[in-house]
Amino acid sequence: MAHIKPPFRADHVGSFLRPAAIVSARALYAKNLISREELTAVEDKEIAALIQAQKAHGLKAVTDGEFRRAFWHLDFLAALDGIEHIKAEAWSVKFKDANPKAETIRIISKVDFSESHPFVEHFERLQKLAGETMVKFTIPSPSMLHLICCVRPENYEPIERYAGKDEELCADIAAAYVKCVKALYARGCRYLQLDDTSWGEFCSAEKREKYQARGIDLERIADLYISMINTIMAAKPEDMTICMHICRGNFRSTWFSSGGYAPVAEKLFGGCHIDGFFLEYDSDRAGDFKPLAHIKDQTVVLGLITSKTPELEPEAAIKERIAEASQYVPLEHLCLSTQCGFASTEEGNNLTAEQQWAKIDLVVKIASEIWTDC
Repeated sequence: MAHIKPPFRADHVGSFLRPAAIVSARALYAKNLISREELTAVEDKEIAALIQAQKAHGLKAVTDGEFRRAFWHLDFLAALDGIEHIKAEAWSVKFKDANPKAETIRIISKVDFSESHPFVEHFERLQKLAGETMVKFTIPSPSMLHLICCVRPENYEPIERYAGKDEELCADIAAAYVKCVKALYARGCRYLQLDDTSWGEFCSAEKREKYQARGIDLERIADLYISMINTIMAAKPEDMTICMHICRGNFRSTWFSSGGYAPVAEKLFGGCHIDGFFLEYDSDRAGDFKPLAHIKDQTVVLGLITSKTPELEPEAAIKERIAEASQYVPLEHLCLSTQCGFASTEEGNNLTAEQQWAKIDLVVKIASEIWTDC
């Protein structure tokens, strides 16, 4: 019997390289040379083409490639009630070899979610374009709002509502996400992915040391983040799948965190009620599979195929790694994907569209040879 419930045996993280038409239209819109309606028309056309390409390459759930956003996270977070999108002197973390445009967000009033949030319309348009094909919708994890606004900055000054009240802030964030999940579900969303770099940072010995030197209690922060996810999971409808993608940074084929999952595994894998984890495992920066022993009943999607470089991984080596991972998580609870998306920001990673699809083809081919229900 075919595996029909997400995540799928051959899956993907969600973002794709922006086609030239999208890049051009967004540049024209930024200069007020075309209208929002004209930009949306271009986005719809290119997303429709992307949907067909995803289906042609064997993917069972399709995304909009994040074509309507500049960043994988800021576009969504900045549109929440109580959040302001601002310029910054520098990016909030430092990538290995390059850095995105210096932008960030800050909390200016109670955090909440309104159905006028633009991502509601983004989902509706994607659903309409996808027709009968399952849609996978991607948004940043709730922890990203707290991490960006309250943990990374060394000069964070909370508004009066949240001064000394991290628990109240995280409760408001979780409540906002519950509203978001329900709004998306009401419009047909059954497969949602929460993208998260906080846990990647918490895996890094270097970053843990720096945070602890500032007096930040990472164990307490981790508990708050898991509590937010579990609040969302407790409120989601039974026939909706919500997964989490854990990332160590993805901009122009570089990264900002390294370290295996051991520092967070017991707390995250053992205590977070998410339906599935998309885990980076494309390089030694992610460590070994031993931390997977803490996985409960979740599905683990192994990100063994890198989206950062064009070279194709040897099939035999990937199959060996899947077999190794199955020592800790049963094969029937494993899936395969790229380690991240191909364009977490609109600039995209350093490979061509042809090379991007070759990576997807490799995922689909290996999965079909490993799992009989693929």
